[in-house]
Amino acid sequence: MGKIERADDLIGQVPFAVTNPEQIPVKRYYDEAFYKLECERLWPRVWQMACRLEEIPNVGDFVEYKILDKSVLVVRTEGGIKAFHNVCRHRGMRLAHDHGNCEVNGFICPFHGWRWDMNGENKFVLEPGLFNPAALEKSEIDLKTCRVETWGGCAFINFDHNAAPLRECIEPFATMHDIRHVEKMRVEWWLSSILPCNWKLAMEAFHEGYHVMRTHPQLLPAAVRGERARYFTGKGSTGYSQSLTYKTREEVVEGSIKYMKRLSEGMAGMIHARDVAVAEKLRGIELPEDVEAAKIEWNRRLREEITQRSLAAGLDAPDFTRVDAEMLTSGVNYCFPNYFLLPAYGNASSYRIRPLGPETCLFELWSLTLMPEDEKRDPPRPPTPMPHDDPSWPPIPKQDYSNLPGEQLGLHSGEFEYMRLSRDVEGLISNYQRLIDGFLAGVEQEKLVAAMSKVSGGIDASINDLGF
Repeated sequence: MGKIERADDLIGQVPFAVTNPEQIPVKRYYDEAFYKLECERLWPRVWQMACRLEEIPNVGDFVEYKILDKSVLVVRTEGGIKAFHNVCRHRGMRLAHDHGNCEVNGFICPFHGWRWDMNGENKFVLEPGLFNPAALEKSEIDLKTCRVETWGGCAFINFDHNAAPLRECIEPFATMHDIRHVEKMRVEWWLSSILPCNWKLAMEAFHEGYHVMRTHPQLLPAAVRGERARYFTGKGSTGYSQSLTYKTREEVVEGSIKYMKRLSEGMAGMIHARDVAVAEKLRGIELPEDVEAAKIEWNRRLREEITQRSLAAGLDAPDFTRVDAEMLTSGVNYCFPNYFLLPAYGNASSYRIRPLGPETCLFELWSLTLMPEDEKRDPPRPPTPMPHDDPSWPPIPKQDYSNLPGEQLGLHSGEFEYMRLSRDVEGLISNYQRLIDGFLAGVEQEKLVAAMSKVSGGIDASINDLGF
């Protein structure tokens, strides 16, 4: 009987494995062999957000999702959402590109005209008598399905038919956002860029708020910017305080409105203009003289008013007071391996990052918001990627993107061998990197699923024991 290898022995065989949780070897961000290993052992086994369901609102609508050299067609059928490998069963031709509707004509191969309906069943072979009957068995020529499940208004695909169900693999991220009705949110705008950096480096710019002091100083009160800033850690208090300098209840109100405006303008969404308008209309409400009590009462009234006005406008909004009381989400929340939601009231920004090469990635950014159910809108379509330094980017993403090319170049310095992480606020970087090692090493699925629950969630996390 062969020796059963322990998880740590398996991980020890991964090149540039994370052996010290506070240190990430930099070659993981550009080494060709490591990138190839990710392509072979990570991406074929993880759930990936393939499309928003509003991209395919009608029966027969489809979109193409591409990851590395693979292409999948996600289709809305009369029975629900299906996904198929985008390849003709005759000679391997890609069947469709981008988006369209296949209800009437199906998917027709442009090479020899074979045809499939929206359910993947073959409906036409030119001159079938030319083929050996065994070659045309239904199981041989129907399109091959790809695993697909839905959550949060999105379709997720997985190339591994033996993978654990989607929900198990994205907890607690899914439960954190269910209370916010994220499945009801719709796209206001969708932008993308090809960034000159590794996909993991692009994600890690959003795994902690520690960078705000230098990268996004406009989000901090002037009195506590730069070296005067203090970063607090601990449950419920991680981050930079927005109220350190408030001395009166009037300053509480004005400071809150200014911050909402800066975040709304900086993200061109996330906090919607309608939420800012609600805050401005609340100016002058009676608040306690005590500053802390005034802050609590102001936020309570603001959440209550946004809830009421959202419902009056026909939005399927949750009770934002209850949402806040549950304290489930942070400002930025990560879903392994490459998806983010940044919720605020009835809105969210959303990120998806896909590798294009060892040192190149596609970064997509959506601005989402609750809209009336009966509001008619055209389906959102993938944007043409903008240069990462395009001046039209919203200010906050533009600031983040400005760091990444220089960081990727810096990793090639022969005098820089590994990232040095804070155990308390940069632990998410360590956690997800070590989870990647688990996939590359072939750790058993049960342990990987358990580890995912310790990775997906809020940012500013501490280093966790993943169980392998």
